[in-house]
Amino acid sequence: MASPLFSELVLLAVRLVDEVPKDKDVKAGWGAFTLFLLLIAAVVFLGFSLTKQLRKAQAAEDAGVYGSDEPATSEPSDTEPSDAAPSTNGPSNSE
Repeated sequence: MASPLFSELVLLAVRLVDEVPKDKDVKAGWGAFTLFLLLIAAVVFLGFSLTKQLRKAQAAEDAGVYGSDEPATSEPSDTEPSDAAPSTNGPSNSE
């Protein structure tokens, strides 16, 4: 392990040797601006692509490709209630 004294000496040496750049020397440059414009273009492209896919999904849903969200309703059967089996869920009246 490095001793704390050694660490302090290294930090002091770095501070003495490393010069702080002047304000006029620090700039983002054309590369960063180009990257920024490319990121904007990517977001716009993704937005148009999302809109296109959502429209396609809505058109497919309107055409009935996915089926309906409502549960299937059962149509009334032709059997009479007396023909149906007795229910075992309710209270019994037999004594």
